[in-house]
Amino acid sequence: MNETFTTTEDVPEDDLRPAARPLPFLFVVLHCDNPTLGGARYDLSGVDEITIGRGSTREASRVDERGARRLALRLPSSTVSRAHARLVRTYGEWLLEDLDSKNGCCVNGERVARAHIRDGDFIEIGSVVLRYRAALPAPPDAAEDLDSALRPPEAFGFSTLLPAVAAGLGTLARVARLPISTLLLGETGTGKEVLAKGIHALSGRPGPLVAVNCGGLPSSLVESQLFGHVKGAFTGAQRDEPGYIRSAEGGTLFLDEVGDLPLPAQATVLRALQEREVVPVGGTRPTLVDVRVLAATHKSLDALCLRGEFRDDLLARLAGYQHTLPPLRERIEDVGLLISDLFRRTNIPGVMDARLSVATGRRLLSYAWHHNIRELKQALTMGVGLAERGVVEPSHLPEGVVKAPAKLRPTSEAPSSQGDLRERLVSLLQAHRGNVTAVARVMGKSRIHIHRWMEKLGIHLDDYRG
Repeated sequence: MNETFTTTEDVPEDDLRPAARPLPFLFVVLHCDNPTLGGARYDLSGVDEITIGRGSTREASRVDERGARRLALRLPSSTVSRAHARLVRTYGEWLLEDLDSKNGCCVNGERVARAHIRDGDFIEIGSVVLRYRAALPAPPDAAEDLDSALRPPEAFGFSTLLPAVAAGLGTLARVARLPISTLLLGETGTGKEVLAKGIHALSGRPGPLVAVNCGGLPSSLVESQLFGHVKGAFTGAQRDEPGYIRSAEGGTLFLDEVGDLPLPAQATVLRALQEREVVPVGGTRPTLVDVRVLAATHKSLDALCLRGEFRDDLLARLAGYQHTLPPLRERIEDVGLLISDLFRRTNIPGVMDARLSVATGRRLLSYAWHHNIRELKQALTMGVGLAERGVVEPSHLPEGVVKAPAKLRPTSEAPSSQGDLRERLVSLLQAHRGNVTAVARVMGKSRIHIHRWMEKLGIHLDDYRG
């Protein structure tokens, strides 16, 4: 059997990624009047001035004049004036100025003529929503500008404009081709199943991808469903059945929601991983199997191990490499890109001509999306289906989204006290298993900044890396 079935070497995420550095970015998040355009990002390193105006297509050009570097951004929208606004960097801060535009500018939903821009602020240029991020970690090879409309096909069918998330996917693509068991972590609806399909496709393994819903495996039937059975092994066994593991021969076994696997079943699975063979129920001879194992869960397996609800030896077998998918609320910059992808993949009549009111755009960007991309898809399907004259208004969205605060707020504001900061750091370190890159990405800070905070607050990284 292939070694991929029992790989135990732990490969931390940070060890496989190029060293990241914090960079400032401007994101085009959402075109409310043309959601299918998706989004874009622009590296602001060394940029002194940004001019924003209307163009026939979305494009950016960079020029150096008299020692100053300027970024000219053109947005295809009838709500954007030919010369709409500019951002000027002075003493390390950005100042937004409205250039007497017809439809004006808003910062976090409030109309402004001039305003200082902080990390995480949303800027509305007519019906186009942008966002400024002061210091997002980015690998050295990150593209200076990235437009979703021009990007190459995604390896996993998983779209993002965030450089750190994209870097993680790049590493995962490398891991997909290696004989390493992989554990996908993340909340429900973040796209773990999509990544599992992508990993299998990139692995080059000729066999099928077989997905197992671990939460749906009853303890009394787990051996039969996983290992199969021979005819007559028990009442109702009218023919030989291969079971999930043998059905994945030469391919990939995907243990979805492995944290829900019943404890007795965990011992059975571990035994199969260790022996690299299975014995069908009622059979007498073991069968060697060649299977690559992927697993996914929305639960903290470390916490389950501490409570005795998950075997730590099974966790060690599954977690050769771990990849964490951030929740949608931590990658709001991707909402417009995701909306574009969802619109293009749905078969709702008229969806490609649908528009969002600015009020609807604000709600989509301010909502917490507790069920992540899955919930966003449901909200958009309902909104487009109920829209009159092709314009999705807040009243067309699900009740939970409608009742959420419509005011856009920066998400990276500093905690109000050291106690709050320590609590947030500890929570994020626990959630991301001590992965500093992931914590820095969530907080919009550099890795160095996170390490300095940890030193100041007496937080020890080893306490969260298991």
